[in-house]
Amino acid sequence: MGQKENVLEIRGLRSCFFTEKGVVPAVDGIDLDIPEGKIIGLVGESGCGKSMTAKSIMGLLKYPGRIADGHIWFDDQDLAHLSEKELRNICGKDISMIFQEPMTSLNPVLKVGRQVRETLLVHDRGMDKEEAKRQVIDMFARVGIPEPEKRYDSYPHQLSGGLRQRVMIAMAMVCRPRLLIADEPTTALDVTIEAQILRLIRQLRDETGMSVLIITHNMGVVAEICDYIYVMYAGKIMEQAETYELFDHKAHPYTKGLLDSIPRIGKNPDRLYTIPGVVPNLLHLPEGCAFSNRCPNASERCRSVKPELCEVGEGHLARCLNCIPEMSGNLSTENTAKGGGAL
Repeated sequence: MGQKENVLEIRGLRSCFFTEKGVVPAVDGIDLDIPEGKIIGLVGESGCGKSMTAKSIMGLLKYPGRIADGHIWFDDQDLAHLSEKELRNICGKDISMIFQEPMTSLNPVLKVGRQVRETLLVHDRGMDKEEAKRQVIDMFARVGIPEPEKRYDSYPHQLSGGLRQRVMIAMAMVCRPRLLIADEPTTALDVTIEAQILRLIRQLRDETGMSVLIITHNMGVVAEICDYIYVMYAGKIMEQAETYELFDHKAHPYTKGLLDSIPRIGKNPDRLYTIPGVVPNLLHLPEGCAFSNRCPNASERCRSVKPELCEVGEGHLARCLNCIPEMSGNLSTENTAKGGGAL
């Protein structure tokens, strides 16, 4: 295992779907570090492998998907090779996850307080129901749910989208995890509630010292909250750097495209920039760079040679042939990426 200051380390993770048409590499050999007390962003378009990375960590891959190779280190335990029972003792308690859509993640026929209480009772068999209820109501208050005693007995459909998301955060936080994975936590929310949820996550991080992995397609979200960013495309990490470094010195054309897609006041307000084309079919990836069929700077070399992660600045890595310094003369620089982030 690597550095002890990392709460979680991913090395060479490859998660695939084994279908009748072939093997689909949803996550294709990524390295990723989550340091203690830091907020890490994993960004990219839909279908690039972000949620599959989170599900791989949580042991939630369903048939025909499974982890084909690699390691997920947490407290000297490799989550990629634990049994389902062993994973249950960690996931939900030491590692918790906020799912994308709270309305579909919450049971519509059970009161929200009872659903959060069950999380406590599962992971602490010695706790009685009254103590669990008291802790749930206290957590509801901490995440900003008004009248927490009353909301404890509410059904999901009786709550607004923002309150449902706060219930999901309370469910993830009630066991005081060391790592919180938030998968598109603000997708279904308006911008005002989005800002409140991001502020809440940062506040809980500051209070508890937990680490956070934010998964999103929204570059504005990561700019607001993250310390370090990984940009993912077609199952691979395309660029990674500290937040300010990435925004000030973006290197990969895909990262530039994501940032150019952010609406800006006074910049051609009648038309928003979009990256041409779509994420390629993972069963039929291009021979060279996976982004070559959409990249404005692609050459014939890009279409035939697979780029590796290369250091383009201190702690800043990019997977692009055009980013590799001319003097290096060596395309195989993947070893510079080992060890993940540089926080």
